Amino acid sequence: MANTVTLLCCVVLAAVVAYAQRRNQTGASIQYELMGGDVTLKCGSLDSDASVTWKVNGTDVKARHREEGSRLILMEVDLSNNGLYSCFQNPNGERRDQINLRIGTSPREPTVTCRSNTYPKGFYCSWHLQHPTSIPTDFDVTVLHNQKSLEVTRDVVHKNRCHVQFPEVFSSYPYRVNVTAVNALGKASTAITFEEFNIVKPDPPERVVATPSNVRRLEVTWNSPSTWPDVEIFPLKYFLRYRPLIRDQWQHVELSDSTAHTITDAYAGKEYIIQVATKDMEIGTWSDWSVAVYATPWMDEPKQIPSTTEQELLLETTPPRPLPQQSPIGQVSQWAELHRPYTSSHPSSGPPVCCKGP
Repeated sequence: MANTVTLLCCVVLAAVVAYAQRRNQTGASIQYELMGGDVTLKCGSLDSDASVTWKVNGTDVKARHREEGSRLILMEVDLSNNGLYSCFQNPNGERRDQINLRIGTSPREPTVTCRSNTYPKGFYCSWHLQHPTSIPTDFDVTVLHNQKSLEVTRDVVHKNRCHVQFPEVFSSYPYRVNVTAVNALGKASTAITFEEFNIVKPDPPERVVATPSNVRRLEVTWNSPSTWPDVEIFPLKYFLRYRPLIRDQWQHVELSDSTAHTITDAYAGKEYIIQVATKDMEIGTWSDWSVAVYATPWMDEPKQIPSTTEQELLLETTPPRPLPQQSPIGQVSQWAELHRPYTSSHPSSGPPVCCKGP
């Protein structure tokens, strides 16, 4: 008996919550209607022949409509008919009801894709609607493998994504993912089936760096994607592409289990754009390209500046420079000419005699 009472209370509580969710903060009920059709709004529990006045967002209703007693009929509604409709009973003008009208469409089949960038841990599936519904739409996701339902974890960041763990590795059984879009106006489903090796696609390489090493060389290095669980057990191979900005044609290099490459045919002084992709050695598809990096080889070989020790050794082994060449014989500088001491114009064979000795 106690269990029956508890169950009844839960049912009543759920009904109250559902009713409360149909009301906004102003106490108005929410009414969803299909775009393009005629919509009938009823003024609460008033008789169908009661006299009422309708307002939308506090003003007169200007859209195409007609009034039949306590009912308001809107013609061929679209998004412009969204709003808060209020009805007032005549003649005292007492407000009797409020309706929050929301125009939209039923969902069409969602587009669903699945991918494993953490192989062999698991995979994730994403979905979206190609045509918006203009009203709240939820999604129900189920995943089956070998006739068993797998646990589905919704992503905390991406609302239209879920994560699934692989129940086993190298399974020969396919996976079936079904996504159903549901709103107040209808629902639609999409189901896809795949084998695990068809959805393996790593994330792009990370921390790509390109450094010039001479006029023709660029040293390129990168890291494996951090989301890939075990490069040792499930090794990756890489695909590098590069081109100078002055040309549109890419050059490509495929590398096995290496995170570095030297470009040896670069044009000196021309800026290059470089990207790297990766994939599992055995299965899956190539990742997207990494973020582009840019580098420019040297225009000229850099000059080597000798160290202090090398400079001192160079001075010891270099002979001294000769002094500037002296003036030719017989050529007397102007200064010497002006300061030369006086002598006779007829010099004798010996030194001049100034006086006789005793």
